Amino acid sequence: MSSVQADKQTEEPLDLIRYQLDETVLVKLRGAREMKGKLQGYDSHCNMVLSDAKEYIYNETGEPIVKDCEMVFIRGDSVILISPIS
Repeated sequence: MSSVQADKQTEEPLDLIRYQLDETVLVKLRGAREMKGKLQGYDSHCNMVLSDAKEYIYNETGEPIVKDCEMVFIRGDSVILISPIS
């Protein structure tokens, strides 16, 4: 077995998040909320810590309420999607 095949077999979906450490990410959450911030850390449950984060809370009007957070912990069971922001 070549080393390329071995590397592909050992990759997990959460390994893709590792490449986003110290990068800005968008995290969509349950309850019509989103967080954007710099990914400081995560674990296998998708618990995350973001720094310099903004929380966007959407309501019926479509205009989000924006809250700034210096550092925030996101519980993994509320995460729907994680995406890099370019």
